[in-house]
Amino acid sequence: MRARSALFDVFGGHLRQRDGSATIAALVRLLDPLGFGAPAIRTAVSRMVRQGWLTPVRLPEGPGYALTTRAERRLDEAGTRIYRTGLSTWDERWHVVALAEVPPRVARERLASSLRLLGYGPLGSSTWVAPRPSAELADVLAAEGLTARVFHGAHDGSDAELAAEAWDLTGLGESYRGFLAEWAPVMSAVDGSDPAEAFAASQRLLHAWRKFLFVDPGLPVALLPPDWPGATAAELFDTHTARLAPAVTEFLDDCLRRGGKQRSTA
Repeated sequence: MRARSALFDVFGGHLRQRDGSATIAALVRLLDPLGFGAPAIRTAVSRMVRQGWLTPVRLPEGPGYALTTRAERRLDEAGTRIYRTGLSTWDERWHVVALAEVPPRVARERLASSLRLLGYGPLGSSTWVAPRPSAELADVLAAEGLTARVFHGAHDGSDAELAAEAWDLTGLGESYRGFLAEWAPVMSAVDGSDPAEAFAASQRLLHAWRKFLFVDPGLPVALLPPDWPGATAAELFDTHTARLAPAVTEFLDDCLRRGGKQRSTA
């Protein structure tokens, strides 16, 4: 885990639900159990400011940083898939993105990474599909200077075969099995008696789980192979996240109170 990724996880998993800001002192205190020192955190924050994810703010308790609108959009969309909230029932139509032109290699790789994060899978070099539209799609295309025809459509054929073509479901299933084998014993060993330890374990679990955003679009059950291990993996994530939540909240509140409290939203 890098400091930048850890900051994204903290903002997305916790601070976004408050007011999306914190002092730099609070961020240093929060990331200490994960092994990050103040210099690494300050460097990561500066990078996130340059990239348009954070903006400097003056909080009552001192200098801090807040999420930009762009970051809020990205984290909210990621949150619906991480915690599986707000994902609508599939209407048996695909969201199709047909690029007007294929960009050069470097831009193409960058675009592919962004589209996969938004839940799209490729059908050839210029066509991408997703089970639901992404609110961030227009921004991603604009950032690369690309135009595309975008529409909803039903597939005249097997939807399960289409899904298997756009995503490596066999490899994804193996990744979920690996996640279960690695994290079930790790999380079972954390009893939640130490708030800092609980926070660190919960954040490491979130970081590992968040990686599936790049490979799992959240397909409807009807399109998945039988005995899909992703469901069991999601249950493990949900169970341990909820179990450690009281200790995590205690640690978070303490860090924000002593290391720079956020603005009240009341």
